[in-house]
Amino acid sequence: MTGRYLQYGCGWCTPEGWLNFDASPTLRFERLPVLGWLYTKNATRFPANVRYGDIVKGLPVKSGSCAAIYCSHVLEHLALDDLDKALRHTQQYLAPGGTFRFVLPDLEALARAYLSDPDGMASCRFMEAACLGKRSRSHGLRAVVKEWLGKSAHLWMWDEKSMRAKLEEHGFHQIRQATFGDAEDRRFCEVEDPGRFAGCLAMQCLK
Repeated sequence: MTGRYLQYGCGWCTPEGWLNFDASPTLRFERLPVLGWLYTKNATRFPANVRYGDIVKGLPVKSGSCAAIYCSHVLEHLALDDLDKALRHTQQYLAPGGTFRFVLPDLEALARAYLSDPDGMASCRFMEAACLGKRSRSHGLRAVVKEWLGKSAHLWMWDEKSMRAKLEEHGFHQIRQATFGDAEDRRFCEVEDPGRFAGCLAMQCLK
């Protein structure tokens, strides 16, 4: 299949031949003239071939132009209504028969681990593993800015059943659970990281 290869929420995984987008406020800050070179919250700056783009608001990508789209640990950072916008845009950018693959935390696996843990602090470990809640509030301007630039909180969690239902709602088909490296299109090997799949939920579907 011909078409472009796109990933959103790419971070520092930016292979050539892919359209690499990230919506991090840090990326926008780093790209400011002069001021952007004075500060970054990361030890390494975003690679030059990363473009700022928010899948919720829409990317500068032609409808039906992508053979494949990938995202890793992005969807759980979206509010429920924004997840719908992201899936609608993803479906829009794919060519007919195009592949969408993604990986995110597995709510069911986290819940099973919590329920099987007899320790009195099991709920705290569940909250931390799910990135829900906070141990402490941010205080001071520097801490608030750093938190704003991070966007690390999880806003909605998913298991296989609920995500399958959402994908079907947005017109995807041939939906299946995926594992690292099992994509029919070997180009996905350029963006997938086995460490991001461990203990998580990965899925693949077609437009």
